Amino acid sequence: MTTKVLAIDDSRTIRNLLRVSLEGAGFEFHSACDGVEGVEMFPDVDPDVVITDINMPNMDGYGVIESLRNGPDRTSVPIVVLTTESSDKLKSRAREAGATGWIVKPFDDASLISVLKRLTGHVS
Repeated sequence: MTTKVLAIDDSRTIRNLLRVSLEGAGFEFHSACDGVEGVEMFPDVDPDVVITDINMPNMDGYGVIESLRNGPDRTSVPIVVLTTESSDKLKSRAREAGATGWIVKPFDDASLISVLKRLTGHVS
């Protein structure tokens, strides 16, 4: 069974980098260009893990986390924040909203894949 990832990021470059990295590692990859689109796609994709940026138009990453944790789907799926931000205050806010982890851009493919495999129990 293939592990499904939903990546939510307004940067097309980041989405493409994630696609190449994750599909190459055997993940099924889905992406959204902002938080609103990502939250709307969530039930249809039914991902095993969500990756979200923080700074995005329409709905930021905190809104994504809160919507997925407290909205109609009330998911317990791991949510990993992938962002250029690194302050403890922002990390704490994300954890309080329900984020599972935090990775700072630019990301290392091997480290990201390792984290996702650990969170999802993915076996290549």
